[in-house]
Amino acid sequence: MKKPDLSVQIGSLKFRNPVLLASGTVGYGNEMSEFIDLNSIGGIVTKSLSLKPRKGNQPQRIVETPSGMLNAIGLQNIGVEEFIKEKIPFLKKFDVPLICNIAASTYEEYVECTGILTKEDTIKAFEINVSCPNVREGGLQFGNDVKAVGKITAGVKSVTDKPVIIKLSPNVSYISEFAKVVKDEGGDAVSAINTLVGTSFNIFTKKPKLFNVNGGLSGPAIKPIALAKVLEIKRSVDIPVIGIGGIMDWKDVIEFMIAGSTAIQLGTVNFIDPAAAGKIIKGIEDYCIKYGVEKISELTGSYIV
Repeated sequence: MKKPDLSVQIGSLKFRNPVLLASGTVGYGNEMSEFIDLNSIGGIVTKSLSLKPRKGNQPQRIVETPSGMLNAIGLQNIGVEEFIKEKIPFLKKFDVPLICNIAASTYEEYVECTGILTKEDTIKAFEINVSCPNVREGGLQFGNDVKAVGKITAGVKSVTDKPVIIKLSPNVSYISEFAKVVKDEGGDAVSAINTLVGTSFNIFTKKPKLFNVNGGLSGPAIKPIALAKVLEIKRSVDIPVIGIGGIMDWKDVIEFMIAGSTAIQLGTVNFIDPAAAGKIIKGIEDYCIKYGVEKISELTGSYIV
């Protein structure tokens, strides 16, 4: 069998394969360049960017949990201006689609950030984070309100011609309702899912292990939930889904695609094995060859129930 076609399409953007690196787990991309060939992966999603720099939450900010981890970084970032000045020149060296993740405290900030960054040719798409569970303002307040998600989608789309992906919260009753409003307001895709709200306590001090008390749970522990949310969206709304949640190897990628994902993002696994992306891409290719899959995109939503 000839080499399989691993490319996938989201809006006007074509990825060489469905493996993207998730926001918040690979910095701005330069940190990962020592471990993997950035030109071999599907794409990079930057650490969340806000209009002005953010210090984030106080430590402790990361706690390991059974089959996962809690993080309450608090969207620490260098801000839009510094990103353009310090990070874009490095990223221009690579032939890999760059997706900017935007986090904000107000509707106006989402729109302004996107409007500034859309002028940068290196940035090929935007992932709008309306669902972060570890900050005290913005975040989940937007992500749990269908009307707010719709308004943000429409606002961001009004200032850019590039694909807009809305990152959805799993901490809602029906995630498909949010995917529908994203589609109705012109969004190109959704990312599902962001982290689940979680906490952890020290039994000897009786104090929370995280300074922020609550954080976002990620890793293999949330994979079944993420798969169910992807499936719910796929069954209800005709919009591309980027699957996220506990993907650790190539088998997880195939499973997410069967459930309805067009592409996926690797998150927690990057902390365990920074070179995981390359191994996973090789595993996907071997699977396609073994089972006669000529185009990886044919797997999306191929579930049988």
